[in-house]
Amino acid sequence: MTDPAKLRIERWLAAPVILIGALVLRLISGVGFVNYDTLYALAWGGQLARGQTPAYDVAIAPTPHPLIEAIGVVLYPLGPRATEDVVIALGFIALSACGWVIYRLGTVWFGRAAGALAALLFLTRVPVLSYGVRAYVDIPYLLLVLSALLVESRRRRAGVPVLVLLALAGLLRPEAWAFSGLYLLYILDVIPGLRSRDHEGPWWKPARSGREVLGLCALAAAAPLLWILSDLLVTGRPLWSLTNTRHTASVLGRKTGIANVPEYIPRRIGEILRPPVLLGAALGGILTLAWLRGRAMLAAIAGGISVLVFAVFASVGLPINSRYAFLASAILCIFCGAGVFGWTRLEPGDARRRWWSAGGAVVAIALIAFAPAQYRLAHRELTTLARQRSIELSLLALVDSHAINLACGPVGVPNHAPIPLLALYLKTSPANIVSAQVGHIQSGVYVDPATQEVERDYILDRLDPHLAVSVPPGFTESSSNETWLIFSRCTHAGGG
Repeated sequence: MTDPAKLRIERWLAAPVILIGALVLRLISGVGFVNYDTLYALAWGGQLARGQTPAYDVAIAPTPHPLIEAIGVVLYPLGPRATEDVVIALGFIALSACGWVIYRLGTVWFGRAAGALAALLFLTRVPVLSYGVRAYVDIPYLLLVLSALLVESRRRRAGVPVLVLLALAGLLRPEAWAFSGLYLLYILDVIPGLRSRDHEGPWWKPARSGREVLGLCALAAAAPLLWILSDLLVTGRPLWSLTNTRHTASVLGRKTGIANVPEYIPRRIGEILRPPVLLGAALGGILTLAWLRGRAMLAAIAGGISVLVFAVFASVGLPINSRYAFLASAILCIFCGAGVFGWTRLEPGDARRRWWSAGGAVVAIALIAFAPAQYRLAHRELTTLARQRSIELSLLALVDSHAINLACGPVGVPNHAPIPLLALYLKTSPANIVSAQVGHIQSGVYVDPATQEVERDYILDRLDPHLAVSVPPGFTESSSNETWLIFSRCTHAGGG
């Protein structure tokens, strides 16, 4: 079968394989729900659908994500539960699709076996699973960036399709803005040393027509301009997302700044991949750059740029979170696949195949030996997430029974974790859900954990600031279940 025929078959297989993969991931994980950041975006999208201005200026609110807010607007007529179900399904599909695109990239660069191993490694990393089952925006963002890389790998200087994918990614995370800008300079042939061979003339003169250059520049600038415009319309401050993210990172004590980059970026990547994958990636990187340079250069450049952009954004005050290292980690998984199977790309009879395959066997043994520990880590994390989801479902049961309502005023909660969930399901502004950590309510409903275990388990991060809180004065118990106690005080008529 010819290579074009194989490529056509794989394109036809992509959709069913991704959907089956999403179902398998959902069944294996045993849990799926929408995380705090995405819930906020959906709640803000609901406000837009109701003709309200999104309440960005809420304590410990996450960075807005315009594309998810747009999805929230589109899904709003379905109702909160269906909206959450659709977003969970999309999250698993995006996670599965990341595995498929990583497989395809590995196949293009280093062969099918390397691609298959890379996809398996990435999808079994505990942080990736954890963020994937919670429908974090970082997974679809990663899918869009990896897809852009795949398009470019198949057709160099592809131009428009790559910039369109990066523009969509840029409405989820701002790092894509930098990728778009760098790619634009590359395809306009204005980077000395990276110009196409058929470009004649001085380096500052693009080889494309003026109209073409303007169109490409518009695509590259679309995401940042839309994001800035969104901030301006909602808050009156065009850089609100940047300043608020920096402020929240400071309040929560997150690691930021150029001084922390040398220590914490490698640490975050190590937390995702673990030693055997790092060993395989090092072997694959060294050998492919030495013996398969033509295949490895794009992967190496993409990985280097991803780390560089991560470092630049951290240096301007954004947090050094593990999920921001997913792109670099995905590329390192591909290099690990190459470390084990890249020797198959050498010509039969090449003496280097023997040494490379021996090193690959060592890496494979290390990966197999570490698999039980990886399984235990994943099981522990998914069990914790299942516990958090059960707590959320108990909370939503009280919303369904109308024990939690806005009839007498706002809803008070013990910390900021439940705010976007209740805002989404009560179809109200997040400003009407008040954390007792930062504010007080005089009337309305107060939601309190029924046990210390619930208080301990239903938090976003154990490192977040935590203050002792109590039921507001004058509130009396009005409802309860095994997880939550509901207290209420009605001093006036009216809603939120």
